[in-house]
Amino acid sequence: MEQPVNPPQSLRFGVFEVDLQAGELHKSGVRLKLQEQPLQVLIALLRKPGEIVTRDELRKNLWDADTFVDFEHSLGTAINKIREVLGDSAENPRFIETLPRRGYRFISQVTVSSPAAPTAAPPGDSDPPRGRHPRTATSQTLRRRGVWGVAAVLAVAVLAWGIGRRVRAGGSLSPIRSIAILPLLNLSNDPQQEYFVDGMTDELITDLAKIGELRVISRTSVMPYKGTHKSLGAIAGDLHVDALVEGTVLRSGNRVRVTAQLLRASPERHLWADSYQGDLTDVFSLQDRVARSIAREVRVALTPEEQARLTSIQRADPEAYEAYVRGRHYASQINPEGFEKAVLNFGRAIELQPRYAQAYADLAETYCWGVATQMIPAEEGLLKARQAAMKALEMDETLGPAHNSLAWVKYTYEWNFLDAEREFRRALELNPGASWTLLWYGMYLAQGNRIAESTAEMKKVQQLDPLSPVANTLALAPLLTGRKYDAAIEGGRKMLEMDRGNGLARWFVTTAYEWKGDISKTIDIQQETAVLYGESKEAAAQRFMRLRRAYYSLGAPGYWRLNLEQHQSEWKKNPGDPYEHAVLYARVGEKDHLFAWLEKAYQARSQGLILWLRTDPAFDPWRSDPRYTDLARRVGFPR
Repeated sequence: MEQPVNPPQSLRFGVFEVDLQAGELHKSGVRLKLQEQPLQVLIALLRKPGEIVTRDELRKNLWDADTFVDFEHSLGTAINKIREVLGDSAENPRFIETLPRRGYRFISQVTVSSPAAPTAAPPGDSDPPRGRHPRTATSQTLRRRGVWGVAAVLAVAVLAWGIGRRVRAGGSLSPIRSIAILPLLNLSNDPQQEYFVDGMTDELITDLAKIGELRVISRTSVMPYKGTHKSLGAIAGDLHVDALVEGTVLRSGNRVRVTAQLLRASPERHLWADSYQGDLTDVFSLQDRVARSIAREVRVALTPEEQARLTSIQRADPEAYEAYVRGRHYASQINPEGFEKAVLNFGRAIELQPRYAQAYADLAETYCWGVATQMIPAEEGLLKARQAAMKALEMDETLGPAHNSLAWVKYTYEWNFLDAEREFRRALELNPGASWTLLWYGMYLAQGNRIAESTAEMKKVQQLDPLSPVANTLALAPLLTGRKYDAAIEGGRKMLEMDRGNGLARWFVTTAYEWKGDISKTIDIQQETAVLYGESKEAAAQRFMRLRRAYYSLGAPGYWRLNLEQHQSEWKKNPGDPYEHAVLYARVGEKDHLFAWLEKAYQARSQGLILWLRTDPAFDPWRSDPRYTDLARRVGFPR
């Protein structure tokens, strides 16, 4: 192959550039300090991107023969210095990959720049400012592993240069309106720092979700990509976003360094990168600086209120912050063990920093989820949620999660519908991209039979949290309450295809079959669920055979009558929600018992009563009864 007429002037990767003539490493035009030996090692790797550069090759080319004894130590030191300057990690490399006992490989895209003969620029075009360079628009920009040879990179870079010039000449790129913050990488060697790093990811998502013009993918949908080798382009496609942010966190004692880079998905382009350093006591300010920078780079216009929300003056107690991010980690698991550890860690954070408003707000949401998933009794959990939410709002009225929790308490415990809706709306005003708030508000609307409004909110949830099993299952609520049973069943079945053990999806499918009146399918999925959750096939077959026989001989009334008898037997041992008893009496047509148990549900402030009475078809024959209308009036249901 013929050699280029002109030798390369520089080698570029991401926001970095090696000036080969000056022998300098630059970042966004700013010179970085890197000693001669590490710089030569970096250049050797950059000249062969995607290829293995062996240890022996590096020794022969860069070390004198008489330094062989010190070579291993010297090479290791050089690689460590390069990684430190680039913000790279051996465990999760973005630039330099180690191949044990063999050598190293540069895994990011490299663009080679050579001096070219002067050519006439197209009308209206101009050179980029000094220190800033056109970004290549290749698929490799959005990959985490590169295997392109130098010749291929040069060819595509030339093509991309032409594309870039055409974009500038023909008009600006389409605005970025959706973004995903990928899990930040932990550059420390301490696995215990994963909590801290995940917490930084979480906080960055929360901050950006406060911007009304920007759709920010929720935590539960980005965390599955932690440690993935999937290309960034494919991830952007999965999540249907315009751009991605990836970065690293390095914590050393109470010092924190965060690097972040912004990548457009289509056309594929590296847009921006920067690093931020600060003391752990200023971690909130550090997070806000990163969020404001991203907002600036995607050219989103912030309202004065949004600007204020992204300007933190609070200082953090390092131990309290550590406990808080652990609490966030455990709370996201939504299981009994996670619930207990979340409450413990939020409590620890508050003990160390008594005016930790955000910890109170997250504690309130945790208690609400604990009640919703029956990990704590409703009255106990909702009273604690109210107490924590009120405490948070006393210190900071702008905390959306606290308003969200207070809304759920006012709805399900206080039965104050007017104030509940006001709190939901305030929460969304403060944090329009909060998927949990949208989800709870959507549930509130669905259970109030406001189907069109609920459907609109649930569509937003699915856009923000496309991979969350909980969010996508609960988003079926308006289909169920709107009596679109086949659609609810289809949606629930899709969720079960992804996870057979999704108990929430099983409840939705079972309930949809029941409300539809397809008792045979109802029994089928109940039996399947019993076996999945540990009952032997023989025992389950025998137990559900009784229900099948009752249904085959007497139809739906026979099925419901046997259900009632079994329920009465269980209640003698373990009394539950009286609303469930009322549903069964409604199904068998025993009106007096039905209203007697609804009254008991009212006195017990039943969760089932407030959530499902208005939409369960079991009560359709009785809605004109004066006792029903009187109960609805006393509960305070909006007309």
